[in-house]
Amino acid sequence: MATAAIVIIGNEILSGKFVDENGPFLIRRLRELGCDLGRLVVIPDVPEVIAAEVRACSAAFDHVFTTGGVGPTHDDLTLPSIAAAFGVAVERHPALEAILRKRMGDACNDAALRMAEIPVGAELWWDGEVRYPLVTMKNVAIFPGVPALLRLKFEAVAHRFAGVPVRTERLWTERTEPEIAGALTEAASAWPSVAIGSYPRFELQPPKVLVTLEGRHEAELEACVAFVAAAIAPSA
Repeated sequence: MATAAIVIIGNEILSGKFVDENGPFLIRRLRELGCDLGRLVVIPDVPEVIAAEVRACSAAFDHVFTTGGVGPTHDDLTLPSIAAAFGVAVERHPALEAILRKRMGDACNDAALRMAEIPVGAELWWDGEVRYPLVTMKNVAIFPGVPALLRLKFEAVAHRFAGVPVRTERLWTERTEPEIAGALTEAASAWPSVAIGSYPRFELQPPKVLVTLEGRHEAELEACVAFVAAAIAPSA
């Protein structure tokens, strides 16, 4: 299956001025699409940090999603930093410049036109009914940080990242983790295609353990679920 990394860019997230909404949204949508998320990182608006992280993620994953830092202000450094990650310059794209001038009129100043300066070799994705295309560079999709805009743009291109969705089953037990650990280890060995997790919930009364089983192979998942369900049932 395709793999992905998410790079959240912004001092405002690291400082706590804003709570990140984009990471949770992308995590959920990628899971629904069947694209396996392997890394999520939040980094500051520092060009060298952005370039290094994007370069590393691009080499390690099939898809990289960046959010934030693509506006007209002094701290919007994502586009030139991604260009640096791949050793290219930025250039003003005529199509993006035309869109900005048409939308902004006389208010389209040099600061606004910074948004039209993208890495040399970048592509524009015009999927869906968007007024402004998504900029991509190699396997890096460059999203805005504003949650409403990110969601709009992501849904327009989501079909490009579709794979085989993961099915999740949930089982609850009042038995403790030490009591069920052996059965879960046995199940994980017998059905390696199924990802098994156990999560104690002490806030419940009585306390319970949530066991999740996730997989893409229906028959193997169902067999594993049946085994675990029987193994973690209350003892007689």
